[in-house]
Amino acid sequence: MYYYFPEPPYFLLFAGLFAGISSGIAFQATLKQQVNEWSKTRSTRILAQMQGAQLQLPFVGITVGICVFLAAGLEVFGFPAPLTYIISLPLTLLTSWLVWFQLSRVLVQIERGGSQALDLDYWN
Repeated sequence: MYYYFPEPPYFLLFAGLFAGISSGIAFQATLKQQVNEWSKTRSTRILAQMQGAQLQLPFVGITVGICVFLAAGLEVFGFPAPLTYIISLPLTLLTSWLVWFQLSRVLVQIERGGSQALDLDYWN
C-alpha cells in the first residue's frame, strides 16, 4: 500500500509546534502550581517531588514536539528526512538536558535561599 505524505511536511511542522507550545503551557502551569505550593509550606519534600512525573511528562512533550518541529523545518528546506532527524534529535536532547539541569539547579537555589537567591540585583 502506498500512503501519500506531502513532500514538504507542513503538517508535521505545525503539529510539532503545537505539541511543543501546548506542552510548554502545561509545564508552566504545573511548575507555577508546585512553586506556589512550596512557597506556602517551605517543605523540601515538595521541591524534591517537582522533578517527578508530573513535571517530566510535559517536559518530554516539549522535547518531542520541538524535535519534530526542527526535523520538519529542515525537511521544508529540502534535506532528506533521515538526515533531519539525525541532526534534530541530538540537538534537541542536548538542549533539553541542559534546560532540565539548569532548572534543577535553580530549584536547589530557591530551596536554600528563597526567591532572593535568584535576584541578581539583590545585594546584602
